[in-house]
Amino acid sequence: MKIILLFLSLIWQTSQQPVVDSIPPVQKEIHPLILKGGVPVNQDSTLFLFNGIGPYTLKQRVARLKNQLEELQNVQLEITPLSIEYGEEVNDIILRDKVLMTINDQDAKALGLTLKGATEYYFDILKEELAQHKPVFSNLLFVNIGVAILIIAAFIFGLKYYNRLFRLIGIKLQGQKGKFFKGFKIKDYELLTQEKQVMVVSWGVTIFKYALLLFIVYLLLPALFALFPWTQGIAEKLIGYVVDPLSDLGLKILDYLPNLLFIVVIVIILRYFLRLLSFFRDEISKGRLVVGGFYPEWAKPTFNIVKALIIALGFIGIWPLLPMSNSEIFKGVSTFFGLLIALGGAGAFSNIIAGLVITYMRSFKIGDRVKIGEVIGDVKEKALLNTKIKTIKNEIITIPNSQMLNSHTINYTTANDEEGLILHTTVTIGYDVPWRDVHKLLVDAALATEFIKKKPHPFVLQTSLDDFYVSYQLNARTREIHKMAVIYSELHKNIQDKFNEAGVEIMSPHYGAHRDGNQSTIPPSYLPEEYQAPWFRVKDKE
Repeated sequence: MKIILLFLSLIWQTSQQPVVDSIPPVQKEIHPLILKGGVPVNQDSTLFLFNGIGPYTLKQRVARLKNQLEELQNVQLEITPLSIEYGEEVNDIILRDKVLMTINDQDAKALGLTLKGATEYYFDILKEELAQHKPVFSNLLFVNIGVAILIIAAFIFGLKYYNRLFRLIGIKLQGQKGKFFKGFKIKDYELLTQEKQVMVVSWGVTIFKYALLLFIVYLLLPALFALFPWTQGIAEKLIGYVVDPLSDLGLKILDYLPNLLFIVVIVIILRYFLRLLSFFRDEISKGRLVVGGFYPEWAKPTFNIVKALIIALGFIGIWPLLPMSNSEIFKGVSTFFGLLIALGGAGAFSNIIAGLVITYMRSFKIGDRVKIGEVIGDVKEKALLNTKIKTIKNEIITIPNSQMLNSHTINYTTANDEEGLILHTTVTIGYDVPWRDVHKLLVDAALATEFIKKKPHPFVLQTSLDDFYVSYQLNARTREIHKMAVIYSELHKNIQDKFNEAGVEIMSPHYGAHRDGNQSTIPPSYLPEEYQAPWFRVKDKE
């Protein structure tokens, strides 16, 4: 069947033309006239009088309606009835959920009708023409049914070999155990054994198998639905579910390309700039590049600070270019995480700042023997949040940097860089022993101790004169600061030996107040063979 329509576009009709609700029968029989400015398609069909509307020009409206009517010529089955959708300014003639034609006031005036009358006029014309399409079961319908059956049969037949193909792939994967699949290790840790690696790949193949099968089924359904006019709408929707998101995604990617290129340029510039800074960091830390007032151990922390600032500035520049950066959800999530960090990271930030202050104070470095508070040990690790100390008992103690900043630090290694670290210990001897003898005994004990330096000579300080005794402080130098505990132990042993050999007792004042008649505290091996404990002396006053 052939629909022959004449498309003419008109200029504005004179407002004096009478306006009626319907065209007299004689007008429908008037031979179409080609008016001035019209666009004739043919001259032997019903008259359509069009004007431009909205974004569509006169020619575009004519071409659009013509194309839609030509598409209907291939319809073999019953067509969904036409309907009219009335509006305040325009009326639409609907066919199969699509707007076939829109009529406005200018179109109605061109016919000399009201808007409602013009709409019904065109509605009758389209309905009369489309009514010629009778529902028939032509040979093409049976061909389409046959094609559908062949497609379904081919799918079922191919499904059998499809499963065999993936079953064969699974067997091949098992055969590659120990050959291609040798496990996966990160240094000494085996992340995936051979069996787990084969299992993971097999899972991936299985997921791909069913995903591909669903995709094939999804492609076959529109092909089957498109064979029959009454299901063509379903086919279009199914295709639209895939094509529309992909096309939207493609357009968004194309629109985002300028921003993406700008981000790539920023990242490349920052990367090579940080590489340049990294070069200067290495040169300064190795001592090849000397900057006045800037110590080599400052190179790494300074680089980390500058690096963090540069990355932060780069992120600030990239942020507005990120997808959805202006969305309310994106802003809400970023605000939430910012608040979370501000509230929960107060302690962490204080430790970070304290760590930076300690670094630039140069209180100690890795490997130094230090005393922090009551903890004595070697510095094993310096981090932004804490410092780890290994004590002489092989204990690893972690001290927060903020706590270190609030306590005193003694660096034994720094003192050792000059003439050696001075070790000191105190003994209390009664007034009955000459102080010169005590000095000599203490110095001899120090010189007899291993790892004590002979030069400068050990010396003794009398730090206090108490009620019952004198406090003598022995000072001796050593270079072996990591053997302090052993040196102190040997020094105390030698002090006891030297004093015992000289017959000098090391006693507390309270013990000395009750000495009369008691056994000496000196070990028997140091006492004369004829030694006897003295008697208690009691004086009777008459």
